[in-house]
Amino acid sequence: MVSSMSSWDDDERAALLALLRARPESMTWSRITSEVVDAGSARAVWERFGVPSLFDADAEVFHDTEPEIESAKEDIAAWRSAEFDFITFRDDEYPQQLREVNQFPPFVFVRGTRVPRENAVSVVGSRKASPAAWDTAVDISARLVEAGFTVLSGLASGIDTAAHNTALENGGRTVAVIGNGIRRVYPAANRELQERIAREGMVLSQFWPDSPPAKHTFPMRNATMSAYGIATIVVEAGEHSGARIQARTAVEHGRPVILLDPVVRGTAWGASLRGQPGVFVVDSPRSAVSAVEQIVSGKQQVERLLAAPVS
Repeated sequence: MVSSMSSWDDDERAALLALLRARPESMTWSRITSEVVDAGSARAVWERFGVPSLFDADAEVFHDTEPEIESAKEDIAAWRSAEFDFITFRDDEYPQQLREVNQFPPFVFVRGTRVPRENAVSVVGSRKASPAAWDTAVDISARLVEAGFTVLSGLASGIDTAAHNTALENGGRTVAVIGNGIRRVYPAANRELQERIAREGMVLSQFWPDSPPAKHTFPMRNATMSAYGIATIVVEAGEHSGARIQARTAVEHGRPVILLDPVVRGTAWGASLRGQPGVFVVDSPRSAVSAVEQIVSGKQQVERLLAAPVS
């Protein structure tokens, strides 16, 4: 697990952004983040790759030799006055549950109200939801709200939209993890829904603010959603859906996965997950939410045992 770092400041944040943009030696973002974790400093990693010191006393040399750092600082300053928050993985405000998994996002952008360590449950499924699956998603989401959980989803068409709308209509909290920049809206039909979630819940993005959606961003979004939530409920999904990716990633993260019976009966990947540790197969919305409550109860019991004094 990666902890926050009290000495983390805008010089460090700028160095992290510069590294992510420059990608020295064609490093992936994940490797860059690991290098920063190991070094304890983004500045140190930046300098290790042959970049002059960030603290050159000569201002002209600073501007001439480090335009990447200067540009990153300007972006950070601009983002502070924007309608969203910019949070790096070393900041105290970064969601703690994301730090618990491998390949966590090096930063997130957030609109709305942050709730530390909230009990959020992903409700995911097909973009082209069948009427029965839509009704199931509505039922599950309403029950989650009634039980005090946050409804987490990806703001896509279909099941995601049903989950978010139901949470809001029932006075609950919902969080959207999106596959594009925080300034962008996708799909366009969900513009009003995205704005409402930002006002009443939270919208989270791990991409540059103006990044458009792309084929590779949605699996990344699903992995972050899996990490943010305490469990994933898959309502309906095809053989190659994003819900499949999230379910498999959740298993890798050690996060529980709850599959509706039609997913297991109707897909090879769903059937392959049956019987794996942390995977529940249920036949109704009531059973799905009961499984979540069972998961939370078990987790709380373990935490109490760990916190108990040793005699």
